Amino acid sequence: MNDSQLQDIVLEELRWEPSVDAAHIGVVAKDGVITLTGHVGTYAEKMAAERTARMVKGVKAIAQEIEVRLPSMKKHADDEIAKRAVDILKWNIAVPDERIKIKVEHGVVTLSGEVDWQYQKVRAEAEVRFLGGVVGVINSIIVKPTIKPQEVRAKIKSALERSADVEASMVGIAVDGSTVTLSGKIHSWSERNAAEHAAWSVPGVTKVVDHLSIQ
Repeated sequence: MNDSQLQDIVLEELRWEPSVDAAHIGVVAKDGVITLTGHVGTYAEKMAAERTARMVKGVKAIAQEIEVRLPSMKKHADDEIAKRAVDILKWNIAVPDERIKIKVEHGVVTLSGEVDWQYQKVRAEAEVRFLGGVVGVINSIIVKPTIKPQEVRAKIKSALERSADVEASMVGIAVDGSTVTLSGKIHSWSERNAAEHAAWSVPGVTKVVDHLSIQ
């Protein structure tokens, strides 16, 4: 597949995705790297466009340059966004809201604090992403290590072997403290996502370095 074909396929996929209005989104392809440009009406839509592009076969990396342009009637004051963020995290029982701090500046929400699991960090960001007036999210929440480093590799290896979406033998796992480095050659973004998910699913992992390459 050449760059022109990849560009057309990504554009078609964006037009097909119901959560994305592709009318104002541009796509440039070069050597498997996709650059997304243009503007959308919400931060959630920006992230949906990126997620959709990543799922296309042949995409090796994404350069995200989409701008969020909120319609005037949908703009909200920072204090209003902050109050809504506090409330929505409080309502989600999967998120330890009392351990998460929120800062809002010009529509950009910064999350900080400590949690025990990566999924709690991800869930907190996902909740505030859809709030009206949000133009960006900076997730600075720290995952606090809870298990011994030597146990991490064995748990990740077991998770990969159970997964139907990834060839476990193709993925190398190195553990340094609470940091996991994945290496090897895989066949698709879905395999990469599955491998990363397996690494992040182990309690105590605070960082995943992805050195996987797509063949």
